[in-house]
Amino acid sequence: MPATTPPSPATAPSPGTAPGTARTVLVTVTGADRPGVTSALFRALTPTGAEVLDVEQVVVGGHLTLSALVTCPGEGVVEAAVADLAGAGLAVSATASPGEPPRRPQRLHVTLLGAPLLPAAVAHVTAVLAERGANVDRIRRMGRHPVTSVELDVSTDGTAADLRDLRRTLAREAGRHGLDAAVSPGGLARLGRRLVVMDVDSTLIRQEVIELLAAHAGREAEVAAVTERAMRGELDFAASLRERVACLEGLSVDVVEEVRRAVQLTPGARTLCRTLHRLGFTLALVSGGFLEVVGPLAASLGIAHVRANRLQVVHGTFTGRVLGPVVDRAAKAAALREFAAAEGVPLARTVAIGDGANDLDMIDAAGLGIAFNAKPVVREQADAALNVPYLDAVLPLLGITREDVEDADAAEGLLSEG
Repeated sequence: MPATTPPSPATAPSPGTAPGTARTVLVTVTGADRPGVTSALFRALTPTGAEVLDVEQVVVGGHLTLSALVTCPGEGVVEAAVADLAGAGLAVSATASPGEPPRRPQRLHVTLLGAPLLPAAVAHVTAVLAERGANVDRIRRMGRHPVTSVELDVSTDGTAADLRDLRRTLAREAGRHGLDAAVSPGGLARLGRRLVVMDVDSTLIRQEVIELLAAHAGREAEVAAVTERAMRGELDFAASLRERVACLEGLSVDVVEEVRRAVQLTPGARTLCRTLHRLGFTLALVSGGFLEVVGPLAASLGIAHVRANRLQVVHGTFTGRVLGPVVDRAAKAAALREFAAAEGVPLARTVAIGDGANDLDMIDAAGLGIAFNAKPVVREQADAALNVPYLDAVLPLLGITREDVEDADAAEGLLSEG
């Protein structure tokens, strides 16, 4: 006897209903939010024999929108139930209209960040999505401080190539309107434990360590000019590093402690690290800077994995040379892979954050590559680009709301007091 395939939930008739008579209906309830509306809707639907396919409920400014997609037998039974609900004294409006079974297209998350977040900017970005056949299924606020951020759940039938084009187009359009728009994949790749690898200079911290050291040698301007050329990708990083380190020849190692004290974390860096640690994420630093400064900084933030250059010292002074292979863009990507293997984290669940051309390989290797206040060449190639001066703006890209962060901080404060 040949096997048969059971009907899908979207088309299967309800028990006791003749085949082919099931209809898909979208029920929408709107009005002032109050207790009991959700319960009243599903009580009203119970005697109709309907089956629930999808439900969505949101409250914005005290106004409720509740939608339920159902299949039902016969004509008019759900419509009649909805009409009764509208007249049940709940001060809500209820409608029923023909619906379509849920689709399973590719799902994306589009995060918008602005200070302020203006309607015109949102209009332009969502128009780009519509032009490319992408549908906005849901919008939720991720945070209002230090920037306003919202997340759009988007469905699309596009290919990987279409996704790359969408990412670039959204970034350009958002930038024209003073907005950041970042596209990240949906699904399991976004959930669970991750490895987050960060660049240090001008990413985790606000300065370039080599420039802080060079200032003690009186050659800060000379080093800064070489740094800028290297970060734009105009100069080989290894050669530029050696050229800059040569400026430190004869400098006492005692200045390292002063440089450590002068280092300023990027706003939001502690919040980012603290929150990711709470979630069980593993953090790592990879830097073209120097272990003498990066190592203690990592320890202060509870970061276990570090890869950075080491300066050669003889008789208490720097020789102007680097020990061992230079940590360049290839070495940064290799470190990301090494740390992921050591932690048992697949590359699809790694995140790389950086700002310069020497971060490009690790940004490309990571499951999610984020350009943070980056040079144009990096913004163009990263999965997501942030141009706000707060490192914790990365959190919404990982699906973490500001309210989640603040609630965890408050709970930890209460626990520490108790």
